Amino acid sequence: MAFILVVDDELSMREFLKILLEKEGYQVRTAAEGQTALQLAGQHSFDLVISDIRMPGMSGLELLTQLKEVQPDIGVIMITAFASPDDAVAAMKGGAFDYITKPFNVDEIKQVVRAVLKKRPQAETVPCDGFTEIIGRSPEMMKIFELISKIAPTPANVLIYGESGTGKELVAKAIHNRSRVVGHPFVPITCSAIPESLLESELFGHVKGSFTGAIADKAGLFQQADGGTAFLDEIGELTPIIQTKLLRVLQEREFMPVGSTKTRQVNVRIIAATNRILEEEIISGKFREDLYYRLAVVPIRVPPLRERLGDVPLLVEHFLKKYASLLGKEPQTMSSYGMEVLMQYDFPGNVRELENIIERGVALESSNIILPESLILSLHRRGKAKPVAPETDAPLFVAARNEVELFDQGLEDILQRVEKEMILHALTKAGNSKMRAADLLKLSFRSLRYKTKKHGID
Repeated sequence: MAFILVVDDELSMREFLKILLEKEGYQVRTAAEGQTALQLAGQHSFDLVISDIRMPGMSGLELLTQLKEVQPDIGVIMITAFASPDDAVAAMKGGAFDYITKPFNVDEIKQVVRAVLKKRPQAETVPCDGFTEIIGRSPEMMKIFELISKIAPTPANVLIYGESGTGKELVAKAIHNRSRVVGHPFVPITCSAIPESLLESELFGHVKGSFTGAIADKAGLFQQADGGTAFLDEIGELTPIIQTKLLRVLQEREFMPVGSTKTRQVNVRIIAATNRILEEEIISGKFREDLYYRLAVVPIRVPPLRERLGDVPLLVEHFLKKYASLLGKEPQTMSSYGMEVLMQYDFPGNVRELENIIERGVALESSNIILPESLILSLHRRGKAKPVAPETDAPLFVAARNEVELFDQGLEDILQRVEKEMILHALTKAGNSKMRAADLLKLSFRSLRYKTKKHGID
């Protein structure tokens, strides 16, 4: 599904194109002027921009030039109500795909849009440069792809760090799949998921009779991964004793199973991951400094989703296809209002949370268009909520200070003012999330969106 930006200073034209294109199955954002369009283009990865030429401030031709500097291969269609041969020539020389004069035929704009996107295979939801494990085209992910490509063929140990749900294991698999040992095992283990009493056995194996319940020899993680890659997730959870034994594996390439008196040689690449700040753990004495430097030969930070919101539309499309298929439903599309809600959210649970939101939305929605009402977001918002004054018994809103003011302004003006104040207060309370503000005000998301536009709050 392609992601399109419509730029026009006329509200009616923006809304018309938005509705038209969304009916065709595209994701659409709008901007009333060029500067806003550039900001959006810096935050999101658009496949196509449709822009008016004559706009206040920055013209469409100026916008075209700056867009092409940032993203040379972006598709751009210029539209205008003032047909000018000079403008047409300038637009085509500037790299526009086509130049359309208003009023235009609906079928015409559809055909041109399809023609632009047909020439852009990246408009489809495909990972970049063959990274089938990871979905993303944001600058942040492009840097990670580049780093993976460089270090994957080497035997260097890697430490992947980032918040929970960012996809650290996917990065680990991508490294393994591009390594020289891709034909050998990739063995993952989550250190925090195994009881401390069993962790040593899970990592290093054990011999029969070494402890109660050890009725046979068992190969541990490192023996299973011999010749390949061992992925240690949540490495920060290891106890000091296990850290010491792991260090021996890294230094001597050998280990001793539980209950055994003989060491075993092992040739394994270790990729570790953590959501902790291990430097702080070292200072507090919870993590060995020498082990850290052995693991973090190449550190890779996986950014949280809120730092790469431009990837959200791609991820949404991927998860919509996945869960429509799994749940036996027709292909699903995210509504523009729904996408607006998601793009304003900070995703404390990162990609894992987004996947959960989409799965729930597909399950709850009876139509093939996911509406905001079907998106259930966490009440937790990291860092976005604005400070709210402590609650007191004083009234939040005062309609009028006295009777003269009351009748001087009139009922309608006072109601509108109070309504606007209530909406602003609810948005502040909800951390600027329209979805939560609508819940607080007992309104539908559509109603709140209409009212924010009416009061110029957008």
